[in-house]
Amino acid sequence: MSSAPERAEPEPRDYRAAFNAAHLAMAVVDRGGQVVAANPALASLLGAEPHALVRRRAADLVDLGAEARTWQAYQEVLRGRQARLRCTRRLKHPDGHSLWTEVTLGPVPGTRDVLLSVADISDRRDLQARLRHLQMHDPVTRLPNRALFFERLSAALESSSYEHGGTGRIGLCYLDLDGFKAVNDTLGHRVGDRLLTAVAARLTRCADQSGYGRTGGHLVARLGGDEFALLVEDSTGTEQLADLARSVLAAIQEPFDLAGQRLSVSASIGVVERAAEGTSATGLMQAADTTLYWAKADGKARWTLFDPERNAHRMTRQALSSTLRPAVERGEFAVEYQPLVDLESGTVRGVEALVRWNHPQFGNLTPNRFIGIAEEDGSIVQLGRWVLRTACRQARRWQIEHPGDSPVFVSVNVAVRQVWDSDLVGDVAGILAETGLAPQLLQLELTESAVMGSAGRPLQALQALSDMGVRIAIDDFGTGYSNLAYLSRLPVSVLKLDGSFVRGFRYDDGTHPNPADETIVEALVQLAHRLGLTVTAECVETAGQAARLRRVGCDTGQGWLYSRAVAPERIAEMIGTRPGAGRDRS
Repeated sequence: MSSAPERAEPEPRDYRAAFNAAHLAMAVVDRGGQVVAANPALASLLGAEPHALVRRRAADLVDLGAEARTWQAYQEVLRGRQARLRCTRRLKHPDGHSLWTEVTLGPVPGTRDVLLSVADISDRRDLQARLRHLQMHDPVTRLPNRALFFERLSAALESSSYEHGGTGRIGLCYLDLDGFKAVNDTLGHRVGDRLLTAVAARLTRCADQSGYGRTGGHLVARLGGDEFALLVEDSTGTEQLADLARSVLAAIQEPFDLAGQRLSVSASIGVVERAAEGTSATGLMQAADTTLYWAKADGKARWTLFDPERNAHRMTRQALSSTLRPAVERGEFAVEYQPLVDLESGTVRGVEALVRWNHPQFGNLTPNRFIGIAEEDGSIVQLGRWVLRTACRQARRWQIEHPGDSPVFVSVNVAVRQVWDSDLVGDVAGILAETGLAPQLLQLELTESAVMGSAGRPLQALQALSDMGVRIAIDDFGTGYSNLAYLSRLPVSVLKLDGSFVRGFRYDDGTHPNPADETIVEALVQLAHRLGLTVTAECVETAGQAARLRRVGCDTGQGWLYSRAVAPERIAEMIGTRPGAGRDRS
């Protein structure tokens, strides 16, 4: 039986026929880089005849020398040291139109030649470009979106983008619309989208009129929701950004006519301008976001320029907030005491406990620097409990060390959050039992606004404390609602008159003090006494003020005339004595 005939190997002419008939543009290139043969598809792609391409340098035909890295790889393929090269090249046809191509080079088996193939990928590139445009632009406003904005911002901050003749500075107007949520909620998202589109058009017009159109290298973008950004590359300074912000603010405040709906909105704008070198995209956006927040906090419908000093204060506030809780455990707080002096006898009747924070970084901080933060984050409960325990323990120690003198009471400030977020009654009872201090020697101070409208738990807590024997004082009386009705239903024992009344008692350049202030204070003192309350005047600084307060019947005074807040040892020296004018003022 004879075996099946073997299949014949293709003749060279078969390869040549396939080469010439192929739709893929190809050329055979020798080791020297010259074209040995080119098929009609390549000739058509390049706008030439096949024979005209022979002996031409292949690298010139498809621009392989434009990049050093590609050129080196091409040389390695020609030498047989690298098997394949693939790259993308934009070629120009002789008739003037450009096309994107994918160029591939690889060895021809059994020869020393290399096969060059060139695929037209213009349609694919166009599709990719359209998809990228859709991906990088907002579908509602057609503006660049957040992704494209950050891409452009990052590129603008690179040194290569400003080292050739630019100013080396960058600016940003970051804004959102005041009242946009109300438009969406009341008129619907369709009207909201129309408004956003109209806003985008006005922003683009402002940028163009100021010379910062998108075609000029600057960007107007929608970052999401009702947030927009205008990026100014090569800024010439803050005045340039301020002018742009003013024009944007004015443009947005003009009414919008949207398909029969006439709408009015405003914008809040944060403006940042700085050197590009050393600035990160994250840092710039954080500054812009902070400044936008300032604009809103300052009343909206305005632009605000980034202020490093204001930002430093904000950063300090954040630093204090993050370290406040552990600072109590680390023992960074101390309590100082300011005397409350009997205006008739001049002796120390009590003291107000004032907490200080010995911060390792920021030094000695007074309560106005951190109490507000403690109230916001809830650490006031832990801190307030520590101050209360420390003050009660100290008052008991004075009582023991001065058995022959009348014991001084201690007055401790209580935040309204302590009443709501902790068992204040239980804390006070436990601390009094622990320290051995009599309830009558403890006074708790609450602000007028904190006790206004007290009902439910706060009222029950105040009543329980009063029933225990603890005195309740209203601090800064006269600065809040000044509604006298609550004095008759709350268990209040003491009114502390705000220092603004007392300051009106001063002689200025020989003129007489305001008689109205003295009349008001006298009326308040008389009313308080009729209700069974005692009155303490704050901010007593002169003997004249003290004399007039004494004349109208005020019970005790507190202020620099007697002493500023001092350490417990200094208070011990004052017990049983009469603090003199100017004492401990230094």
